[in-house]
Amino acid sequence: MWNSPAEFFAMGGYALYVWSSLGVCVLIMVLEPLLVRSRFRAIVRRLQQEQLAEQFDKETCK
Repeated sequence: MWNSPAEFFAMGGYALYVWSSLGVCVLIMVLEPLLVRSRFRAIVRRLQQEQLAEQFDKETCK
């Protein structure tokens, strides 16, 4: 039990470890979906380029 907000934020002397761990966890949980979305968009763009290249090849071979 903590008797004051200051004691809560001090975390019994382990505040640096606790709050930095929490910060890293939150950072990862925010960045991961952003990075996944970015990779997904890059993959879709590449597939579209490949599809256009195949269509161009088919048109030029006729």
